Amino acid sequence: MPLEVVVAGLFAVVSGMNDGGALLATGLKLPAVRPAVGVLTLVLLTGAVPLVSQHVAQTFATRLASFEGPDASRAMIVAVLSAIAVVLALSHYGQPTSLTLAIVGGLTGAGLGAGLQVSAASVALVLAVGMLAPFAGALAGWVVIRLLVLLTDARGLRRWHWAGFLLQCVAYAANDGQKMLAVFLIALGTSGPSVSFTAALLFGLGTVYGMPKAGRTLSREIIVSRPLHGVTAELASGATVIGCAAAGMPVSMTQAIAGGLIGAGVAQGSGRVRWYAAVKIVLAWILTLPAAGLLAALTALALRELG
Repeated sequence: MPLEVVVAGLFAVVSGMNDGGALLATGLKLPAVRPAVGVLTLVLLTGAVPLVSQHVAQTFATRLASFEGPDASRAMIVAVLSAIAVVLALSHYGQPTSLTLAIVGGLTGAGLGAGLQVSAASVALVLAVGMLAPFAGALAGWVVIRLLVLLTDARGLRRWHWAGFLLQCVAYAANDGQKMLAVFLIALGTSGPSVSFTAALLFGLGTVYGMPKAGRTLSREIIVSRPLHGVTAELASGATVIGCAAAGMPVSMTQAIAGGLIGAGVAQGSGRVRWYAAVKIVLAWILTLPAAGLLAALTALALRELG
């Protein structure tokens, strides 16, 4: 099996470890969606939705840098391994971060280091949209929690939880999750149903393994979370990320979820928000992309010089 395919599979597993738990965490205090059902739903939608739309995967694979030519596979391997290394290093030191930011930095840096064509305009646009996503999630969370207080009760909240969870899963599959498909697309040159569902299955395995740790960060550290806050974050982040997917702009679901939780907390009193935890996460986000980009660029350049 080619090395680039093995690396693409590893990336899908790490994506599950980093992202899957965060997607399930916000609703853990409501029993409407059991973890096993949640994982299965997430895997199925992550495999199926890209068969309808791959706009974000194309942005990852072609708009940031042109991964074509004899050095493209090696650059992709460098990009993925650099992104994984940065995320695992930050997680080891208690700094949860965004794998999406890391792979954007890794792909851009590896492209530059390998001498591939990199689109500065596309990179700038993706960064701008990515920076706005948490704020959009926070605004949506502030609005949604006020509407839920007016429109539903404890029993109705369970139905909204299912709606929010499904919306969130579709949003992830249409946007953030397509970074896995993009890596396989670069590695294999194709992205048919077998590729999409293989990536989704590997993602599911990573989710099962990493769910306890990833889930704990978002559901307990950012705010003193209640079921209402979790449902609000699901609806807010899902709507925000789907909007970005429609424009083909990759954004981080974990960033949108964090924004939704903060917006929900602020709407009911800013004292609910653990600002020190929020600041810690933001600092990790700021560090992630340039660290992954620099590591990938230096590695790709060194390999290029060695021939």
